[in-house]
Amino acid sequence: MSALLVKERVRGMVMWLGVGAFFLLALQVSNGWAHSDQIPVPTNEYLANAKVYLMAGDYRRAVEVCQRNIDRYPSVEAYVYLAYVYQAIGGYLGSLVKQEDYVKVEHLSLNLTAREIIDLIDPPNVMPRMAQELIHEGLRQQFDVTAAMANRLNRTRTDELWAQQTLWRGMKPDSWWAGVPDAWKW
Repeated sequence: MSALLVKERVRGMVMWLGVGAFFLLALQVSNGWAHSDQIPVPTNEYLANAKVYLMAGDYRRAVEVCQRNIDRYPSVEAYVYLAYVYQAIGGYLGSLVKQEDYVKVEHLSLNLTAREIIDLIDPPNVMPRMAQELIHEGLRQQFDVTAAMANRLNRTRTDELWAQQTLWRGMKPDSWWAGVPDAWKW
């Protein structure tokens, strides 16, 4: 046998061993995960951050990160998440108005409008009661537009997600706006 022929046979055997190893690994992985709750679910960094921002009450950043998520991963879930954030802001605003805590309404207004370092020396002040009306109307409009986009992608899936958030709101009537439904792990 010539050296060239031996090299070709060795190369062929190595290739078939690699293909065989790949299929064995694939079979083992698929069989191991097919009946398991341990399927790895990739974490969406944008939505993970949005969840933290909601918990912190940093609603401007929660909206911004959800908008970036839509840019990167457009989906029904992405649009519903953003619409939910708009609802969460409205829920928080409603709780403040109910408590007549207009100092926190003003803080919410500043959180939603402050973006630059210049805001430290030239704050975008708005009277709290006026801010409440402006924020409420803006949220309603943005929610309507965003929810309609989710519905256009997949109405059935959108309805499923709204059912989950309705259940969440029922379980946490006084704080639902500070988080997202437990079922939303994407």
